[in-house]
Amino acid sequence: MGHDHGHGHDHIPRTGDPNARIRRMRWALLILVTFLILELTVGLMINSLALLADAGHMLTDVVGMSMGLVALLLARRGSNDPARTFGWHRVEVLSAIANAVLLLGVAAWIMYEAIGRIGEAPDLPGGVLIGTALAGLAANVVVMLMLRGDVEDSIAVRGAYLEVLADAVGSVGVLLAGVVTLLFGWSFADIVVGVAISLWVVPRAVGLALSALRILTQTGPAHIDVDSVRRDLRALPLVADVHDLHIWTLTTGKDVATVHLTVTEWRRDTLVDARAVLAGHGLEHATVQLEPREQGGPCKEQMSW
Repeated sequence: MGHDHGHGHDHIPRTGDPNARIRRMRWALLILVTFLILELTVGLMINSLALLADAGHMLTDVVGMSMGLVALLLARRGSNDPARTFGWHRVEVLSAIANAVLLLGVAAWIMYEAIGRIGEAPDLPGGVLIGTALAGLAANVVVMLMLRGDVEDSIAVRGAYLEVLADAVGSVGVLLAGVVTLLFGWSFADIVVGVAISLWVVPRAVGLALSALRILTQTGPAHIDVDSVRRDLRALPLVADVHDLHIWTLTTGKDVATVHLTVTEWRRDTLVDARAVLAGHGLEHATVQLEPREQGGPCKEQMSW
């Protein structure tokens, strides 16, 4: 019987420096908190539902960014805990689900408030709306540029990025509502913007939640063809059967595999070839076990899950 456990989790290549990613998240969080206070203050002063709604959306940015930052810190430090052989990487996935729930909650609240305003034209100072929306939009764009390079490496960052992106769209909506109100005096534009924001956010929040749930349920990664992996392993010399093939995602960028190969003859080359096949499918971290086909060989019974 042979085993090849590949490389440890800490050596799985992921683009981007985790420490630099954490620094960017901290700066992004500081920017968001600053402009959240600005929008909330102005919104309360002029009693603007549009600004309060956008501030509520930015609040989810702050909460989501905070959870994402905590998730990244735990994932970095948790690998030193001997009791947590997988570290804290799944915290990133849990934070993404929390972000999705927050997005859906804010979308529902915006829709509710927008419907409640039907029939009464709000008195909105267009110039103040425009100025505050421009400041909020600038903050969102800066934060998006800071996070953009880390979106593919961390589902926690992806969740925070999506929230900031949705808030940027909300700021554009507030800006348009301010322009329409200032030029034409049609303050009902605020209601239209509120509905549009809520409808735009929902599918993105659902998509984020589904991505996270796919990881939590240990479904095979969407970008890996499990049947193709099985066929390529079966085609290796001396391999008579492939069983107990399991492929799942620990967190974004960390795909893991385990497989048992029944062989007609035990050779070290088979392990090397199997590792090469798995690496070719993007599975750098894999455990391969060889089992002799002869009667009485070890691991005769196959595990079932």
